[in-house]
Amino acid sequence: MSTPLANIYSRLPVSFTHGKGVWLWDPQGRKYLDALAGIGVSCLGHDHPGLVQAITQQAARVIHTSNIYEVPQQTQLAARLNALSGMEEVAFNNSGSEANEAAIKLARYYGYKNGNTHAHIITMDSSWHGRTLGTLAATGSEKARKGFEPLPTGFIQVPYNNLAAVREAGDREPRVTAVLLEVLQGEGGIRPSDTEYLRSLRALCTERGWLMMIDEVQSGIGRTGKWFAHQWAGIEPDVITLAKGLAGGVPIGAMLARGPAAGVFTPGSHGTTFGGGPLACAAGLAVLDAIEKEGLLDNAERIGEYLKQALASALAGLPGVTEVRGRGLMLGIELARPCGILALRAMEAGLLINVTRDKVIRLLPPLILTQDEADQIVGILVPLIKQFLAEQA
Repeated sequence: MSTPLANIYSRLPVSFTHGKGVWLWDPQGRKYLDALAGIGVSCLGHDHPGLVQAITQQAARVIHTSNIYEVPQQTQLAARLNALSGMEEVAFNNSGSEANEAAIKLARYYGYKNGNTHAHIITMDSSWHGRTLGTLAATGSEKARKGFEPLPTGFIQVPYNNLAAVREAGDREPRVTAVLLEVLQGEGGIRPSDTEYLRSLRALCTERGWLMMIDEVQSGIGRTGKWFAHQWAGIEPDVITLAKGLAGGVPIGAMLARGPAAGVFTPGSHGTTFGGGPLACAAGLAVLDAIEKEGLLDNAERIGEYLKQALASALAGLPGVTEVRGRGLMLGIELARPCGILALRAMEAGLLINVTRDKVIRLLPPLILTQDEADQIVGILVPLIKQFLAEQA
């Protein structure tokens, strides 16, 4: 059947009319437990009263004015984010890709201002930073990059969780100005980095005068049980990028900077028409309020650990299950073989999940998930995994 849409997505055969909490309903009235939250975006679930009220009230006042003028909501949200992160300044934009693009530009401009006219950035294999040409060049996925060459140069990819590889790359290339990484890879298969690796990498960046830039687009805003996943390691990056859950479903992105990374951009060196508009920032403020008032950091940590242990216990010793891993409500179940069909089977059983890196079942439920709802995820998903593996045996 012809469609007016570009052929970009392989969609599941379902649409939704409305949602409440962690649940979505299709046009036939069937409900689905949303364990994906729009790929980590709908962190407060659906129809959250505080978020709905903030969006509705702001839409009735003013939706857009542009960054030619002051945007009070933008200033308020930046101040909140800086206070939560220990950063000093925020540049808003519209998405995770744009946030990472801004970080790449900042690293290059930082190099330029310090006499490095062709600054290089070290990135990690299996990473994901976006689909613009710049962020694709930084992304550690040959599949994603294929067909879009020539991509921007100036990126050096090294193995993830390997400090020696970072050090060696810097020894070979004196023009390195920054390291960009996820501390918990999302699209890369829910792969966490080691705490000691992160602390040593922070020390190495300080020693070499490099910017440490952490992509928290998927792992930030409470997803792992802290505001930002890198806080589990007790480190302070120079740049943080955010998006997804920041406004609970309204498009927004942000690049936060501190120390040597602060003050690099000047008027005219970077900008955006839509980024940080009144509507998105009002939504962002409502999300931060809800996470604080409803204790959702603690909930994400506690229920996430409960869900991980429940899955691990139910799947223990099952041939074909490689690992259950992750932190908070950012979890992955890696199987020994490609399992993309499980997203469709789960949907047919009333559960929304997806599969990344071909073999990793990804769970990113809303931060409001309850223990009972976690049990329902286990009750639906585990039998599907067992059935799938039995078919493959």
